[in-house]
Amino acid sequence: MNLVHSLRTHRLLAIVRGKDPGAALNTVRTLTEEGIAAVEVSLTTADALSVIRRARAELGPDALVGAGTVRSAPDAGRAVDAGASYLVTPALVDGLEPYGVPVLMGALTPTEVEAALARGAAAIKLFPGSLGGPGYLRALRDPFPEVPFVPVGGVDARAARDYLDLGALAVGVGSPLVGDAADGGDLKQLRARAAEFRRVAAGETP
Repeated sequence: MNLVHSLRTHRLLAIVRGKDPGAALNTVRTLTEEGIAAVEVSLTTADALSVIRRARAELGPDALVGAGTVRSAPDAGRAVDAGASYLVTPALVDGLEPYGVPVLMGALTPTEVEAALARGAAAIKLFPGSLGGPGYLRALRDPFPEVPFVPVGGVDARAARDYLDLGALAVGVGSPLVGDAADGGDLKQLRARAAEFRRVAAGETP
């Protein structure tokens, strides 16, 4: 399943960022077990490339394990070599096309959206989503009705429902979903939060 199709189907992108590589890997594994199809491992995670490499080996070649916080072409190269099947950037980044994987490119303003599309973005990471909230996505969709937006940043369950109702392709969720699991926190609680976000993505009111 390709990235955009998965996001359109499942409407969730989980963002894993933590200080403990083993816990981060367990978090990726748990999210996948709970039906979260697309999981991004931020390159700010301790030993992130090893986490991506080990997750890829465990979950197989078709798993949607990506690298986030990609800020340069060298970052992208290292991530793809480790097995990342897609890249997520916090801002406009040049030179990612040669790596041949989908890119969710960070953008906020209309000018940045156009620039990200010109760089071949598969979808737009609307970041930080908390700055304008769902109302800002509504405003952007007037001039960009065909652009797939994935709001990221401060997306709790209620905001996720609002964004999805307004036509977001999916939402990217970090700490409201992952909590402290990637630092060694309770995986049972992570499973409960994953179930909540899956219900939201399915159209249920949080």
